[in-house]
Amino acid sequence: MFELLMKIVLSHLLGDFVLQTNAMVSDIDRNRWQSKQLYFHGLIHLSLLLLITKFEKQYIFAVVLLAVVHLLIDIFTKIIIKNKLSSINNLLLDQLLHAFSIALFVRYYYNYKIDFDQLLSEKNYLLLIALISVTYVASILMKKVLELFNYTLPNGGINEAGKYIGMLERLFVFTFVVMSFWEGIGFLLAAKSIFRFGDLKENKEIRLTEYILIGTLLSFGLAILIGQLYLEFKKSTN
Repeated sequence: MFELLMKIVLSHLLGDFVLQTNAMVSDIDRNRWQSKQLYFHGLIHLSLLLLITKFEKQYIFAVVLLAVVHLLIDIFTKIIIKNKLSSINNLLLDQLLHAFSIALFVRYYYNYKIDFDQLLSEKNYLLLIALISVTYVASILMKKVLELFNYTLPNGGINEAGKYIGMLERLFVFTFVVMSFWEGIGFLLAAKSIFRFGDLKENKEIRLTEYILIGTLLSFGLAILIGQLYLEFKKSTN
């Protein structure tokens, strides 16, 4: 089962991300139903699926059906609801539908079952709590703490970029803590310092330097704390 799944996923990734060019996407967006690239894209997926399953008779009907479903999903996400969702949400929905169709394809040949007891285990609940805490909860907490300093950041940056940079930063730190890769935290801190050095030098404002330093240390500190708490609580779930 796993081998078949990997083959189908590989063909999907090749067709959707490697062999689908920007020109093809633009043509589909511009010509919609009349786009030849839309149907060529479907043909590419069919060819990849046939090749990767070695044209074996037991797979041919299901492969053709999967390729047709892939085309229908693309028509739905890239044409019908194209302007009703943001670009990232459209992509996520598109890939989620493709993943569901691939899961059904594999299940046709292998009657696997999802172990919900394992999926909804204490360990996974704990991990989910930790991830939400290190991203959204920590972000709101930091915002409230930094508001105490009554400092307004200079304009010119991307809207809410700092929020998402902080989330990614804390996710990296959390991962390094869980992996006991403390050197990674030092590397991340050094890299951020280098990128921020130019901004601080250009602004020549002590308050901005202090604000960024407090925010950085608070962000790293929270991520380390949550990471350590996660490891401690994880021991009790074993």
